[in-house]
This record gives sequence, C-alpha cells and structure tokens, in this order.
Amino acid sequence: MVGLSGAARERLREEDAAGSTRAENGRSVIHLGSLTFALVLAFFAPALAAQAQQAEKIHRIGFLSFASAETYSVHVAAFRQGLRELGYLEGRDIVIQERYAAGNAVRLREQAVELVGLKVDIIVVHGGLAARAANEADRGIPVVLAVDADPVGTGLVVSLARPGGYITGLADFHGDLGPKRLGLLREAVPSARRVAVLWNPVTPSHPPQLKSLQATAPAVGVTVLPIEVRAPVDIDPAFAVMKKERIEAFMVLGDTMFSGRLRQIAERGLQNRLASIYTIRHFPDAGGLMSYGTDFNDLYRRAATYVDKIFKGAKPADLPIEQPTQFDLVINLKTAKQLGLTIPHSLMLQADLIRE
Repeated sequence: MVGLSGAARERLREEDAAGSTRAENGRSVIHLGSLTFALVLAFFAPALAAQAQQAEKIHRIGFLSFASAETYSVHVAAFRQGLRELGYLEGRDIVIQERYAAGNAVRLREQAVELVGLKVDIIVVHGGLAARAANEADRGIPVVLAVDADPVGTGLVVSLARPGGYITGLADFHGDLGPKRLGLLREAVPSARRVAVLWNPVTPSHPPQLKSLQATAPAVGVTVLPIEVRAPVDIDPAFAVMKKERIEAFMVLGDTMFSGRLRQIAERGLQNRLASIYTIRHFPDAGGLMSYGTDFNDLYRRAATYVDKIFKGAKPADLPIEQPTQFDLVINLKTAKQLGLTIPHSLMLQADLIRE
C-alpha cells in the first residue's frame, strides 16, 4: 500500500471485499449444487440399483422327466407358452434347462443332480419319480408337478390343500379314473370277459390303481389279469402272455415308459385284434382304440402359474395342488374298423373327440 493515496487504498479494500464476497458466494453455489446432487442420488440410488438387479436377474428353470424328449417336448412347449403369457421371455427373464432320462432311473437321479449343479431356481417335473429325484438332489429347491397321478397317495405331499415341504403343482388323478376306463372298454367290447392290465410295479401310483381295478372288475363283469411291464423290452412278451391267456381287451396304466412306446403298443394291439384304452389322447393318435383322461397341455400351461407365484415369493408348501376339472374321451374309429368293432351309439355320444 506504500505510495498509494488514501483514496486508492480505500478502493483496493472495497475491491478485495467484493472479490471475497464473490468467491464465498461462488463456493456457496458450488457447495449447494453438490449437496443437491448428492441428495438426489441418494434418493434414487436404491430404486436404480433394484431396477438394475431386476434387469440382470434371469431365473433358471429346470425340467426333469423320466421319459424321452420326443414324448413330452410338446407338453414343455405348452409350459413355455404359459410362461410367455405371464410375461416371461427366454433369454431375457428365464433360461430353461431340460433333462430327459429316457426310462433310465439311474440317469434320472444323475440329471437331477446336474440341474442342482446348474443352480436352477426351480425344477418342473413330470410324475412322481422325477419329483422324488429332484427333491432328493436338493430338498431346498422348489419342485412343481406339471402332472402326477396321486401325490398324496404316494407320499409326495401331505395334502392337496397344504402340500408342505417344497413340492406343489398339479395332479391329473388319472389313477382314480381306472374303474371308469374299465367300464368304457367293456362298453366298447360288450363281449369281453378277460381284460389285461399293463402296469409297471416301479411306478409308485400303479399298485393302488391295480388294486382299485381288481375291486371294480366283478361289478363290470370282467376278470382282470395284471401283466408286469418294467421296461420297453417287456412289451412284446406281454402280448405273448395275452395271447396265451386268451385276453379279449387290455388297459394300459399311465406311465412315462408306456407313453414313450404308444405306437408300439397300439400296433401290437391291432396285430392281436385287441381293443385297448389308455390315459392320454396321444394313444388314439398313435393307433390305439380309446383314451380317457385330462389334457396334459392344459396342465403344463397351468404349471407356469405356479412357477410365476414362486418367483414372486410364494412358498410351495402354501400353494394348494390343483386338480383337473375336465376329462376327455377320444375314440379312433379307423382302429375300431380294423378290429371289426362297431362302437355303440351310446359311447359315441360320450366322445369328446373322434378320430377317423
């Protein structure tokens, strides 16, 4: 300040003071702007993180079946359709890992372990054997039954209303329809007195079904002959037994092994001129005479709703097992003609679908 006049020194003081004020104001603006940004970021950060996590989350679904891929791939397609209808897209929201044991029980257990190793979030299964394999591989992974004959009777779940544990889904209860099928077969072939029943003792639901049929047979006016078929190689010998025992018609209990051999069974039935009935409509499509049961494609679509509920936080133990409300009778008239049968008009009126 030496050498400056009093007025000059006063102006410098005023400029310094003004500069300091501007600097302080500038720092205040910067400070307030940073604070506002931080507050906004803190407010929206959890939502942004949740959205990012949700966008990155891809649910892994395992599918396990004791049968072969060609037998149930059409039903899995219906399951995929059900998921799409619920808004799930493969590759974006879900990944589906399919495993088919093709009738090999050891392979079934190995594949269940494989799915657990892939860290699937849920396993959808066809039938009790696959359900047990999945549950034994890891009892903490939810298991959804796309189809099962009798989950309560075979001990898979505690009750239909409250399954308990990690297994839930749908039951087709085709086991309960055995007496009805026997009556339909007798109506188609009134002269039949000896009816064979192809069954697999390895399938948990078959022994009680067979017992029910044997109890019903006298009222229907027939004698039931059980024939064990544990593997596909036993099918042809089973027809040799039928011929020896002078069987006039036969039933096939629902089983993944039988479902994979429907065409073979239908052809052997025609060759031996035997009327037949099975649980699913694929049998008349393959050349069998009749089927009576529920629509598996519908059950598989409905299985997608269970997957959706579990992904959204529902516990399998609290999800009641649903039952089908509609059962279809399918008749193959071409097969009837080849067998020399005239299907009674009363039975034709009951049919939901007639193949010609």
